[in-house]
Amino acid sequence: MPHHIPTSGRVVAAGAAGVLALGVLAAGSPAVARPAPQHHGQHQSQHQQSHKPAYKNPRLPVSVRVRDLLSRMTLAEKIGQMTQAERADVTADPTLVAQWNLGSVLSGGGSVPTPNTPTAFADMVDGFQAQALKTRLGIPLLYGIDAVHGDGNIYGSTVFPHDIGLGATRDPKLVEKVEHVTAIETRASGPNWAFAPCICVARDDRWGRTYESFGESPKLVERMETAIDGFQGKSVKDLSHPDHVLATAKHFAGDGLTTYDASKAGTGAYPIDQGVDQVSKAQFAQLALAPYVPAIKKHHVQSVMPSFSSVDFTNDGLGNPVKMSANKALITGWLKNQQRFKGLVISDWQAIRQLPGTYSDQVATGVNAGIDMFMEPYSGSATGAPQFEATLTSLVNDGTVSMARINDAVSRILRVKFELGLFEHPYTNRSLANTIGDKAHHEVARQAAAESQVLLTNKSRTLPLKPGRHPVYVAGSNADNIGNQAGGWTLTWQGGSTNVIPGTTILDGIEAEAKAPVTYSVDASTPVPAGADGIVVVGETPYAEGYGDVGGPQWAFDPGDNNVPRPAKTMMLSDADTQAIKTVCAAARSCTVVVISGRPMIIPPDLLGQIDSLVAGWLPGSEGIGVADDLFGHHRFTGKLPVSWPRTVAQEPINVGDANYNPLFRFGYGLRD
Repeated sequence: MPHHIPTSGRVVAAGAAGVLALGVLAAGSPAVARPAPQHHGQHQSQHQQSHKPAYKNPRLPVSVRVRDLLSRMTLAEKIGQMTQAERADVTADPTLVAQWNLGSVLSGGGSVPTPNTPTAFADMVDGFQAQALKTRLGIPLLYGIDAVHGDGNIYGSTVFPHDIGLGATRDPKLVEKVEHVTAIETRASGPNWAFAPCICVARDDRWGRTYESFGESPKLVERMETAIDGFQGKSVKDLSHPDHVLATAKHFAGDGLTTYDASKAGTGAYPIDQGVDQVSKAQFAQLALAPYVPAIKKHHVQSVMPSFSSVDFTNDGLGNPVKMSANKALITGWLKNQQRFKGLVISDWQAIRQLPGTYSDQVATGVNAGIDMFMEPYSGSATGAPQFEATLTSLVNDGTVSMARINDAVSRILRVKFELGLFEHPYTNRSLANTIGDKAHHEVARQAAAESQVLLTNKSRTLPLKPGRHPVYVAGSNADNIGNQAGGWTLTWQGGSTNVIPGTTILDGIEAEAKAPVTYSVDASTPVPAGADGIVVVGETPYAEGYGDVGGPQWAFDPGDNNVPRPAKTMMLSDADTQAIKTVCAAARSCTVVVISGRPMIIPPDLLGQIDSLVAGWLPGSEGIGVADDLFGHHRFTGKLPVSWPRTVAQEPINVGDANYNPLFRFGYGLRD
């Protein structure tokens, strides 16, 4: 999800023939809320319950409660439930939550209260919730946030490795554990809905969202979908617990499969993000749709977010790409009917505004395609939530959108709210608030960072280094920068080199584990001590969607980095990092290079020849000491490449199974020390 405030039983993979099947299968039985045990003395309470509307009775099945509530709602109340505003729209006047009958509010990247603390966040969410409960029917709010590697928007939350690093661990149980911690910290600070995980299959590392993917293989992505269990629990019945949140499988479908458009490089446009999948139906089924089958049928994900991207099946002879937000065949036909998805479909950030036609046309297309809730931020200039609600009302009144479609959308939204237990417990459960960012959660982050490290070269068994044996010399731009190692979606949308979060840098970890004198010089200008083991930590600076595309636009305004412009991305090491490697490798006893990045970086042959040990460190998050754990043998290298590591950028896209496959390091490669 983008954010443009400068401050989205048996499991069988979908086959090609069934990708666009539109046959409606019989709906499964609705989830049922189990009645509480009967106890002596409860007769009066039960009598009082009988006088309440059915939708307020937690003893009744969810399906009954949904039908009862839906029957009581006006059109305005129903359309309000389909509307999601941004917190900035309603902060100055929280009564707008009630006036607009909002079904949901979200925080985009960097959109936070002041101060940005878990307590302030929970207070803010509860304030909005109080307004929702003042409406005629008292329908509680969903509050969404991008918790893509921990709840990184909120200062103090534990920040984990991004998904590409988690994919390198090949450890589904650890991934579930990571996302369970994320769920705990998210719900204890107010939000009950995470716009995660991304179950895309990243097929071109020039894409700026590569790090949000678990890897280039659908099978690997499917293995890591235990992330959904971490967020939601093992069953839908777990959603109401204070340690779980609603998860979102995104971005449906094919966001990692878009074709790189070299003509856009250097023009200020995004060369690959939000682009077009130019593939056959069979390829789309294998690489885009397949991960959604277990996400729905095995892990029971309860919300799905369509992608900004389009699909253009290359064998149809038409050449007419269709935006996913308009793709009824896939959203309603494949997802809802064929896969029997019973949750809600939430649009991405103003996504329908990219569709053809007038705004009325865009709303009609999105609703009729099967989107249930619409992320429509910013009401300041006659846009946003009020405009959406007025437009959809007109479309229903003139028959362009049917009441059956409205009722289906609202039923899905209400069902999720009942499953989350919001009607019984609408306000933030703060019983686990004291665990946010605690030592135990940071230990999970440290474990995840350690398991994500991939050892690519290790001449003469340089690693692990022997603690206390030799002095250590550390250099490179990412050795002592926690903002860089955390990456994008950390405190702000694009992240920032100056975005400081609680945790340890890689230098902190080295100093803790070296058991010997440590010299640090970011540019390697300080002389290397005789007999020192050299460690050079290099790589990328933070970015997120769009601005992370290779050849994409420069991020020119970044208050998180003191308004210092960031150049367009290249997948190449900076001149300063390259020189630091050469300097240290020429003078040190041994030379280890750790690459901190959201994707592979190009290591030229002459530079590779000077390096003794090369480590892919990915974006390890808040605990850089986890990287040091591997360097000094506290934890053994176990990671495997989740993507193929190219020799040159010109090799992109390069993926396992390609003809003439010849990467620098193969998918799944990883040495043991």
